[in-house]
Amino acid sequence: MSTPISPLAGKPAPKSLLVDVPKLLAAYADLRPDPAVPAQRVAFGTSGHRGSSFERSFNEWHVLAISQAICEYRKDKGIAGPLYLGIDTHALSQPAFESALEVLVANGVETMIAKDDEFTPTPAVSHAILAYNRGRSGGPNAGFADGIVITPSHNPPDNGGFKYNPPNGGPADTGVTGWIETRANALIEARLKDVRRTPFRQARHASTTREHDFLNAYVSDLGNVLDMDAIRGAKIRMGVDPLGGAGVHYWAAIAERYALDLSIVNEEVDPTFHFMTVDWDGRIRMDPSSSYAMRNLVDLKDRFDIAFACDTDHDRHGIVTRSAGLLPSNHYLAVAIHYLFRNRPKWGKAAAVGKTVVSTRMIDRVAASLGRKLYEVPVGFKWYVEGLFDGSLGFGGEESAGASFLRRDGAVWTTDKDGIVPALLAAEITAHSGRDPGEIYRGLTREFGECLSDRVEAPASAEQKQRLAKLSPQQLRITQLAGEKIESVLARAPGNDAPIGGIKVTAASGWFAARPSGTEDIYKIYAESFRREDHLRDILREAQGIVDAALATAG
Repeated sequence: MSTPISPLAGKPAPKSLLVDVPKLLAAYADLRPDPAVPAQRVAFGTSGHRGSSFERSFNEWHVLAISQAICEYRKDKGIAGPLYLGIDTHALSQPAFESALEVLVANGVETMIAKDDEFTPTPAVSHAILAYNRGRSGGPNAGFADGIVITPSHNPPDNGGFKYNPPNGGPADTGVTGWIETRANALIEARLKDVRRTPFRQARHASTTREHDFLNAYVSDLGNVLDMDAIRGAKIRMGVDPLGGAGVHYWAAIAERYALDLSIVNEEVDPTFHFMTVDWDGRIRMDPSSSYAMRNLVDLKDRFDIAFACDTDHDRHGIVTRSAGLLPSNHYLAVAIHYLFRNRPKWGKAAAVGKTVVSTRMIDRVAASLGRKLYEVPVGFKWYVEGLFDGSLGFGGEESAGASFLRRDGAVWTTDKDGIVPALLAAEITAHSGRDPGEIYRGLTREFGECLSDRVEAPASAEQKQRLAKLSPQQLRITQLAGEKIESVLARAPGNDAPIGGIKVTAASGWFAARPSGTEDIYKIYAESFRREDHLRDILREAQGIVDAALATAG
């Protein structure tokens, strides 16, 4: 079995694929969601509420209702400090920003927006929240800052997204998002009767609306998390493709401040993202972990010692090496962990390694060799927030190319995914070792064994996704996986006993996990083998049979 690949995958996007931006914006303003239709309700997935205005799943009413719910949540919890508001470059982000600001101002919330209307990477918002709150004391959250990031991450150009970050700086946990989701849907059902709103022009110039220099605050602090002197001293030639995202102007500032040999291969920002190559399914998607979406940068790999890209809100990374081309995200996570815990002497001896249940088992072996505890959690960066905040986690990473880690002195850097820092870490690793991360990963396979992996994605309805998410170990009447005795069947993560929203089956030489996407109408099967390619195919085939049986009962 394999994921069906579009004939357009990896090719320049044809005009027929480009979103009609005026129609998209008109749909945002004109179409109203029907709260009786589940797909049109506010629903917080792994990272906020996402949808398309064409499908009535991300429209003005959604944003107004969520913003009002956040204002009420802040008041209920005594969060009285400023709210940092960031946006990415998706077409729907600007109107959503305007809608959100109208509500925030009407509710008297001091709102910090980017200086000169700059786009704002997700990590810059997390960094700003933590910087403001550092050293503050008082009652629970009293006077503390929080934030909103308007982004659907790497999703297609017709999507919009809205995410809340509480005072710990990271993605809100399910308790918080559940409260906001419930209240927002109630407001929509009441046709926004209790939503407070100030006209945008008035809101933009209100006394509670202030500008914050997210860019320089973030860039000037990077030397405290990365060894910029080593990168500069080794004269590492770097290339970066911002993929038309929110960090597009950050890279030049980074290069100038730290005197780095860093070339930006594409500085264009366009809401159609016409400069992208098409992803696996025939859609435009700004995914730096996709070999199809990253074709332009991969073709330039021999011009640089190391190259990298970030997604639209710059919370994901993609590493391109001379030796291996686009390095699979699982491979780079293992390399980063192997390097960081050997080269950050001020990190606490008990600082653990965070991974998700669908990340590579190579991380398990690397962590064991380092003598570090492994903290395995469900998909979703929210599970790492407290550990990164208090330093009990040195590193948190996701198979989908999201990661963050501590400052060099062991203090918190960001508690949300940061694509910029892992990207630049690849240059630090190359500078210190004289080898690129692809070469280092080959060394890890010689030490710990060759790891073969694959991921299959397929369309799934909302009902099918719910069925898969609720699959229990008792429903799987199997004792072997690809000829090996099954060691465990998990529906809850070993690290924190939280539901994984799917199932994970492990044997001595391989495993698979199946779960619905939290952001798109697809499901994913992840599989890995430490034996050989045919063993991996056997695991995938058996996993597909289990998923098919589960989805068949969904009708």
